Amino acid sequence: MLTIFGITMIRSAVAGNIELTTETNLVSRQLAFAIIGFVVVILTAAIDYHFWFSLSRLLYFGMAGLLAILALVGAVFFGSARWFDTGIILIQPSELAKIVIILILAEYFTRNQAEPVQLRQVAYSFLWTAGIAVLIWIQPNLSTTIVILVLWFALLWASGLQLKHLALFGVLAVITPFIAFPFLADYQQDRIKNFLFPNPEASYGDIYNIQQALISIGSGGWLGKGYGNGTQVQLRFLKVRWSDYIFSALAEEFGFVGALLILALLIFVVFRCLRAARLARDTFGALIAYGVATLIAFQAMVNIGVNLNLLPATGLTLPFISYGGSSLLSALVGIGLVESVILRHKSLEFSQGNI
Repeated sequence: MLTIFGITMIRSAVAGNIELTTETNLVSRQLAFAIIGFVVVILTAAIDYHFWFSLSRLLYFGMAGLLAILALVGAVFFGSARWFDTGIILIQPSELAKIVIILILAEYFTRNQAEPVQLRQVAYSFLWTAGIAVLIWIQPNLSTTIVILVLWFALLWASGLQLKHLALFGVLAVITPFIAFPFLADYQQDRIKNFLFPNPEASYGDIYNIQQALISIGSGGWLGKGYGNGTQVQLRFLKVRWSDYIFSALAEEFGFVGALLILALLIFVVFRCLRAARLARDTFGALIAYGVATLIAFQAMVNIGVNLNLLPATGLTLPFISYGGSSLLSALVGIGLVESVILRHKSLEFSQGNI
């Protein structure tokens, strides 16, 4: 439902678009990725998730090599080299790297589950994470780097991080932003500055996008202006409305009630993933499902938070809804893995019931 709604919303977001050329076929591209993605869901669900346990390190080093090559030959758009340009579509490996990180960390923590998580496990798991995170950071791609680190901490916590170590993470959480800020790209620093110290007189750039996003959300009212009738969307005041600000677009056209229904569907998907984690037959399956739940929940919160001006602008998509073939494919691969986890549980539960 979310994916179909996303394709429909993208169609509305680009319907009034006359100044762009590459965006006019976004709907057909997203539809193609959706079809491929649902085939991948079925195939991934059919494969026993334990198969990925033995392949996780191979996938990790393969992804690291792919990201290293991307740094040399990747197509540059909006100041970042994040995509492989195939001539037909753009492929963003960092989206699939999120799934690889979930698999490699789930494998590592499963191998070491016999003993409580010590600082040694924390350090080793961070090294696995940093190997991918650094390659994504240098693209530069701060938002995806943060997602990778959030997945690391979430899986570390789920694996039994001791409370005495939380103080260390608290200190790091306070000092890291100050240490990292000078190393950010100029546009990344500007986004943070504009969020903390907005210029109310900005007419274009700076806080213009978020101003238009808030106007779009507010103008939707309770029930919205109707599909294809959002003035902020159709008159193109709202920028990047098919991706970063698609939540604002749907809020204008479907109102508070429609936006709430979409939120409810996203929460439902997250809770189903958490249910799969609870019912998984082993630690590896539980960590996979928990990691996918964290991925979907965190990206949704950040995307919506940006639209509501609660967070600095990022490039994170709204799962299943925003345009982005690689992002959609990554989310659907995650769903396929969770399906594999719950299917294996049901198979075991059924056989026990017969016995």
